[in-house]
Amino acid sequence: MKKNNVIIMGVVLLAVITVVYSFVGQDDGAYEQTILKQREEKDHFMRTASDSPFAGKVEEYAGLNYFPPDKKYRVTARLTPIENKKMTELATSDDKTKRYMEYAYAEFSIDGAAQRLLIFEIIDMGPYRGTLFLAFGDETSTRETYGAGRYLDVKKPKGIKTITLDFNEAYNPYCAYNENYSCPLPPRENLLTIPVKAGEKMYH
Repeated sequence: MKKNNVIIMGVVLLAVITVVYSFVGQDDGAYEQTILKQREEKDHFMRTASDSPFAGKVEEYAGLNYFPPDKKYRVTARLTPIENKKMTELATSDDKTKRYMEYAYAEFSIDGAAQRLLIFEIIDMGPYRGTLFLAFGDETSTRETYGAGRYLDVKKPKGIKTITLDFNEAYNPYCAYNENYSCPLPPRENLLTIPVKAGEKMYH
């Protein structure tokens, strides 16, 4: 009787593991499809939008390059607000500067390596005033990704102390495609000490 119970429990456990594994696989697949869909939509924008950096010369557009989606680079970061916030000027790609307000530090780890990024708040008048801005560089910069860094869109958290950073959504500033744009460069403290093999790669 006991032997039968053990066999039954083993079968049930195997079934549970199989179901859980299948759900995890579905979640990963759904996540990957979401990222790929975003990339398709961006490609359509680049080819057709009047405010695309390729507007007027779409025949030159050769498509964007990406790393494959990898959930390892979707991290939950601890958010540490800056108490004595100050204005910071970031250098831009056209040798000018752009002002931002310090907002918070996002602390996280990838492959056991602790990292920290400084998030800024946009203060210029306009539709983006009050939203957050994050520019970073990493060990892939100039090798596999744009040498002047990449951007990551983040939303202000509502009463919580963590924030999700999905580097699969990292993208190039417009000056990576068109030198007529002025793009803020990452501050020194946002140069990560690891390769972030996620998001957009260097343009052709």
